[in-house]
Amino acid sequence: MPAVDLSTMSGRRRRHEVGSGTVMVRNGQDRSPAEFGFSNPDRPRLGVELVDYSLLTSRLTAETLATVHRTDFHQLFVFRAGEATAMVDFVDHRCPAGTLLYVCPGRLQRLPRGRVDAVAVLFTVSFPPRLDRVRTLLSPFGPVKWSVPADEWGGIDRAVSELQAEYGRAAAEAEPSTVTTDLVRQLLGALLLRVARLPVDVDHTWRDHSGDQTFQRFQRELERDFATTRNAAAYAARVGYSLRSLNRACQAATGRSAKALIDARVVLEAKRLLAHTDLPAAAIGHRLGFSEATNFTKFFVREAGLTPGAFRGGEL
Repeated sequence: MPAVDLSTMSGRRRRHEVGSGTVMVRNGQDRSPAEFGFSNPDRPRLGVELVDYSLLTSRLTAETLATVHRTDFHQLFVFRAGEATAMVDFVDHRCPAGTLLYVCPGRLQRLPRGRVDAVAVLFTVSFPPRLDRVRTLLSPFGPVKWSVPADEWGGIDRAVSELQAEYGRAAAEAEPSTVTTDLVRQLLGALLLRVARLPVDVDHTWRDHSGDQTFQRFQRELERDFATTRNAAAYAARVGYSLRSLNRACQAATGRSAKALIDARVVLEAKRLLAHTDLPAAAIGHRLGFSEATNFTKFFVREAGLTPGAFRGGEL
């Protein structure tokens, strides 16, 4: 498993460069799981790793498999046989054979649990080729799960096998050649393009907004500054539209107002931090732009239906 990166979550955390067998470090009474940073044990300077899921899980403790964590790299799980269940951002996903599960950097997850034949494709933000459809797929707004149609599975499976073969060659070379590295990068791009054209599971809340430039711009601004401002008019000004026009675009895309989407993004991050860190609720509220702890608590209760403490104490 990639090395642990605890440097981004709180002052008590520190970066650990360790081998694949170590994935969680606790500092004193710290109750929170680690945040993982990418580190390829086969080729430290190669920004991608392919590993059989059974091998990956054999390196982990039962505690690590049961808890939640975040990563700073992309993860694509390809389920070839068996069945597992995985949690991504508080939603449980059933993953039978023929399923793809994608977790972008920053999302909260619990690793898939179940007896499966699966491949984990792990890669850094900068490794894939620069392709518009790939960039859209790998954005924070992309889908999480695909049930691959039978007539598409062969192409997906071959693409994974070709990528595995070239990755194995790169890992076996004393120093991967530029040609081999480029080939691995392009094969990863080909796999991701195949994923990008798949139909998304109908029960997922994701919708394709690629044709709505106004809403896309709003999404990008919101993702960048949700912890700074929750003012819908401010976002409207940034994207160059009136608040009424922005609300109309948001309603058309999601059925919700701009303000509702802003609040939903803030409460999602609050939930992630409550589940993933041991930061006090007041500190989480401050990180998300609330000057007073009571205001954060009122906001959280309104949006989530329970207090921050009750949410943190519940079972994920």
